[in-house]
Amino acid sequence: MDSAQLLLEEIINSDICKGCSPPDAKPLLNFSSKSKILIIGQAPGIKAIESGIPWNDASGRRLREWMEISDKDFYDKEKVAIVPMDFCFPGKGKSGDLPPRPICAKQWMGKIMKELQNIELTLLIGQYAQKYFLAERRQETLTSTVKNWKSYYPHYFVMPHPSPRNNIWLKKNDWFEIELLPVLKSEVKRICK
Repeated sequence: MDSAQLLLEEIINSDICKGCSPPDAKPLLNFSSKSKILIIGQAPGIKAIESGIPWNDASGRRLREWMEISDKDFYDKEKVAIVPMDFCFPGKGKSGDLPPRPICAKQWMGKIMKELQNIELTLLIGQYAQKYFLAERRQETLTSTVKNWKSYYPHYFVMPHPSPRNNIWLKKNDWFEIELLPVLKSEVKRICK
C-alpha cells in the first residue's frame, strides 16, 4: 500500500465529518498516487453523501457530460482524483447548500496535493476551489475568472459549478460551452485514452 492510499484511509477513518449531516457521514473523496485528473469542487451534495458515491447527482451527470467521460473512467481513481473543499455535506442554506467548512482544506489539502504527483489536469469547480487555489490571481467574480480561463490553463481549468441551479448562468454565458468545453473534452480524452 502506497502513501497516497494510506493518507486516503487516514482521512476516511478520521472524525473530520463528526457533527455533519447525516450524523454517520464519512468523508467522501477518492484519489490515488496514479491519478491524472484532479477534480476539486465545493462539497458533496446530500444525494452523493447518502449513496457514498461522489458527484452522484444531477451536478455529477452534467460534469461528466462536460468532460465527455464515462462513469467507469470518472470513478477510476487511477484516472480521476475527486477532492472537494469539504469532505461531507455542509448543510442547506437559504439559497442552496452552505459553503464548505474550511477545516477539511486546512487540515488535509496540503498533504493530499503532495501525494498527487501525476496530475496532468486540475478542474477548479466553483468559487471556493478557485479562491483557495488561485488566491489573488482570481478575478473579482466567478464569471470573470471563468471567462479568463486561458490565463490559468494548462495548469487549471476554472469552471462554474455544474449544478442545475446554474442553468441561467450557462444561458447567459454561452461562450463557456463554445470555447472552454471543447478544450476540456480534448484534454480528458487525451489523458484517459
